Amino acid sequence: MSPTVLPLLLPVTALVAAMCSGLVGLWRATAARVVALVGVAAVLALALAGIAAVGGGDSIHHEIGGWPPPIGIEYVLDPLSAFMAVVVSGIGLFAVVFPARAGFALVPGRAVPMYALVLLLLAGLLGVAVSGDLFHLFVFLEIYAIASYALVALGGDRAVYASFRYLLIGTVGSGLYLLGVGFIYFSTGSLNMADVAGLLPALGDSPTVAGAAVLITVGLGIKMALFPLHVWLPDAHATAPPAVAALLAAVQVKIGAYALVRILYGVFGPAYVTEQVPIASALVWFGAAGILVGSVMAIAQRDVKRMLAYSTVAQLGIIGVGIGLASPLALTAALFHVLNHAVMKSCLFFVAGGIYAQTGIKEIPRFAGLGRRMPLTMAAFTVAALSMVGIPPTAGFFSKLYLVLGSVEAGAWVPAVVIVGSSLLTAAYFLRVLENIYARTTTEAVVDRAREPGAVVVGTVAVLGVTLLVTGVANVALVEGFLEPLAVSLLGP
Repeated sequence: MSPTVLPLLLPVTALVAAMCSGLVGLWRATAARVVALVGVAAVLALALAGIAAVGGGDSIHHEIGGWPPPIGIEYVLDPLSAFMAVVVSGIGLFAVVFPARAGFALVPGRAVPMYALVLLLLAGLLGVAVSGDLFHLFVFLEIYAIASYALVALGGDRAVYASFRYLLIGTVGSGLYLLGVGFIYFSTGSLNMADVAGLLPALGDSPTVAGAAVLITVGLGIKMALFPLHVWLPDAHATAPPAVAALLAAVQVKIGAYALVRILYGVFGPAYVTEQVPIASALVWFGAAGILVGSVMAIAQRDVKRMLAYSTVAQLGIIGVGIGLASPLALTAALFHVLNHAVMKSCLFFVAGGIYAQTGIKEIPRFAGLGRRMPLTMAAFTVAALSMVGIPPTAGFFSKLYLVLGSVEAGAWVPAVVIVGSSLLTAAYFLRVLENIYARTTTEAVVDRAREPGAVVVGTVAVLGVTLLVTGVANVALVEGFLEPLAVSLLGP
């Protein structure tokens, strides 16, 4: 296989697997999951091959239909898109491996459309990652959005309402992004990202280009759920099935952050969004506000999934601050936190799904005594929670540390203090959960009967927990060997 087809194969493999999963599932529901497992495993293998091919800073370009850019559509696999492809496909594999009953709260007979939708979601996310065309990126935004709306609605009556509200707000985000792309096309006559990047410097004073930058940022900010554009996220994540919530929190909202980095720094350029139009500064301040608001709202929740949903708002604020500071160290920290939060939050939502499948409990005060009944599952939850707080040697500590150092280096003392304070706020709501799990007892019969939620669930969350420890210990190799050079290539030294 020629490496030049890797950018095309990533989304196409997921799309083909989605169709096959749906069709095979009409014959036998369990076969849909087998096809999905094979499809996602193949996508992950392709993503790993891609990151090996471009890890040294190279890029692979694939022209669709033989039409060269800027006229034709181009798929590009470079270190940033390959990094996102590995994160997306890796978490996708965990979601498909996870048992349907614990992860999706569905009986096996209803698994036919579910796995096809998961693969369609992954195809859209991978398409965004490899798209080298602004309009084609919009197409993939809509593909994953449609799959997301349907997956959220699987959670029941309240989830259908949350999905409809998400659809309305998500459509606004898509419309704003598309309007911004239209402004760019009117100004440059091109949609190819590399071509537009070469044309925009001559139009630096154009109000149309400035409007495009703002519209695209707001549209992708909605997709990313960056405060105060996050209003769709808490209900959608809290009511969706646990594996769906894990996918949404771990990778779906991160692809919005990826698109922001790609377009702001790869198309408009760092100087434009930091000096001419202060978009980067706005990301810093809105990100800092999101850290505080998300953390405070998480403290106020009794439902564990709703607590995790608001926690995601806070963690996305951390990523927003890292993107907005526009320095190599801060962007390195933001990209590292994209990976770390994907692993942390998927582990936490998977544990929540395992607890609910065993006990039917989602209220935090009713978790009393689960540490003795489900010790392995709760150990994985504890590792992920400590990483969310930022306790060494977990991975979450190091991404926060790098971001604090990046903030200090940029002279942004207020964001640095907010990030440190966020660890204290995060500790407040996770220590409350851990106290109930380990320090309190209960006479509730359903807890007394609880057991570990099966080998697959325990194995999944255990692998994620170990990954957080290994990534933390090996953080220097990952940061200095891959993420820091990637950030420098986007922003300059």
